[in-house]
Amino acid sequence: MQDFSGKTAVITGAGSGIGAALAALAASKGMNLVLADINVSDLETVAATLGDAPMLLQRADVADPAVVLALADAAWARFGSVDLLCNNAGVVPGGRHRPVWDYAEEDWRWAFGVNVDGVVNGIRSFVPRMIADGRPGHILNTASVAGFVSGSGSAVYGASKHAVVRITEALYAGLRDEGAPIGVTLLAPGLVATQIYDAERSRPAHLRAASGRVDEAPELQSIADNLYRNALSSEEVARMAFEGISENRLYVFTTDRFDDAIASRMQAILDRENPQFESLLSLSQDDAGMQDKVA
Repeated sequence: MQDFSGKTAVITGAGSGIGAALAALAASKGMNLVLADINVSDLETVAATLGDAPMLLQRADVADPAVVLALADAAWARFGSVDLLCNNAGVVPGGRHRPVWDYAEEDWRWAFGVNVDGVVNGIRSFVPRMIADGRPGHILNTASVAGFVSGSGSAVYGASKHAVVRITEALYAGLRDEGAPIGVTLLAPGLVATQIYDAERSRPAHLRAASGRVDEAPELQSIADNLYRNALSSEEVARMAFEGISENRLYVFTTDRFDDAIASRMQAILDRENPQFESLLSLSQDDAGMQDKVA
């Protein structure tokens, strides 16, 4: 997909971060916009920056299949077609470097509801109609490098992003099997300067753990803060995403910082050996590789 002008883009999680940057770039390319987010005020703030781009704003909890189906209905009713679907909404439960057994049931349900069900609901609600329309199009699913590496940290988020990777690869293969003129891109950011680690503000009340919100350990938060000072901007990530869409690339990584960890894990699998996972505690603000390459 290379001609964006006059085409319609649907973007979930459009109220901040990568989603807002995708919306801005899509608007600059002359696209019609269908922007969805669970926070209406955030959507309205983003919309106010997009000039006179034709757009539809809709509150959407992507974990709810009926809500995403209604989003698809609204998109077709407003613009008559959808050419680019960006399943981008994502959340990270607080205290992401807890041991896996410390996460509450609500953490799992919330993260998988948004990160995994949100992608599945988008695929189920939009892709059959896009195929039926017979128009060239594209699907962008936002995963993470966390979907390719492993270890003790951020277990819930990482597990959900591993699922997104597998779902997206299946989507890519399935559309090829069907001969559909729809491309697929898996966006795998590393560290990005977004509000995703403040996602707790958007957690539904019924999915809040009885034990209350869990914050990051101070020493880990200090490390993370140092790393994020060198993170890529959402705008740069959006630019990379659109390059991948234009070039019909399946995998779009925003950094090569984690290539060694990905290769090490895969080699351990192939060699049937126990892996050696990198710990966040081994990273520091003086890590030149991280300073130069983090995203």
